[in-house]
Amino acid sequence: MEYRSLGNSGLRVSVSGLGTNNFGGRADLEQTKAVMGKCLDLGVNLIDTAESYGRGLSEEYIGVAIKGHRQEVLIATKAGASGRPGTTGRGYLRNALEGSLKRLGTDYIDLYQIHYADPTTPIEETLAALDDMVRGGAVRYVGCSNFAPWQVVEAQGVATTSHFTPFISAQNQYSLLNRTVERELAPVCMKYGLGIMPYSPLAGGFLTGKYRPGEAPPEGARLSNPQQASRQLTDENFAKLAQLEAFAEEHDHTVGELALAWLASQPHVPSVIAGAMTPQQVEENVKAVEWHLAAEELRELDEATGWEQPGRGGMR
Repeated sequence: MEYRSLGNSGLRVSVSGLGTNNFGGRADLEQTKAVMGKCLDLGVNLIDTAESYGRGLSEEYIGVAIKGHRQEVLIATKAGASGRPGTTGRGYLRNALEGSLKRLGTDYIDLYQIHYADPTTPIEETLAALDDMVRGGAVRYVGCSNFAPWQVVEAQGVATTSHFTPFISAQNQYSLLNRTVERELAPVCMKYGLGIMPYSPLAGGFLTGKYRPGEAPPEGARLSNPQQASRQLTDENFAKLAQLEAFAEEHDHTVGELALAWLASQPHVPSVIAGAMTPQQVEENVKAVEWHLAAEELRELDEATGWEQPGRGGMR
């Protein structure tokens, strides 16, 4: 397993990270333990969760699964609900942290992330609360998720002027089909010392190849939702998928492996957050990021997805 520094921090994270949104929902405790056991076997040390995943069961199940192995993993969890005012305020965050620590069965969090920016709470209050947690020893580092580039800049500026603990990571949606991160967020993160941890690297499952043009989505699949399907299952995306599948096949890989390998090849990405329901899927995710794409191959994929790097004409 390859390990990289997470932003300007002392955390060395596995390039293959584990997303746990399914734990406590689609995956029960025994499945969680099996997946976590395989992560420990293969050296996957970054385990990403949130207080909201499985209504708290994701953290609870992870706590059971890592008992006796706490020093072998880096726990990244999140607080702050989308659309709910006050969920990054001092009182809310203090209670949220206490709940996460209890469910995880640990006395510290390696990376505590703000899940969504809260427009009703001043960023100064949020950062002051996080700084207290770091100084108190319950949190080692802090990060953000779903922040716009300007919000990252604002937060880092406030942290600098107020001597608060700065963010070291940004977790945003990022894939071969959704590369908007590269336009502004990636340059901002590289300048201010944040590592980007992509979530939804398979574009909601679209980049697994299980969705086909002219066919109904598989029953129960994430993109079976009509609203999501209308955004993702487009002629343009299916045309891109065909080119990506051809590229992957030429290199004896699947398009899903290509999606993860491509993200792992980006200089601003220390770890790729990918979900897994079985130990086999953990193995597949690890194998995928071991594929190192050459510069010429990356340029070929830019053409396949109709993308020009920022500063060279923008997105076509």
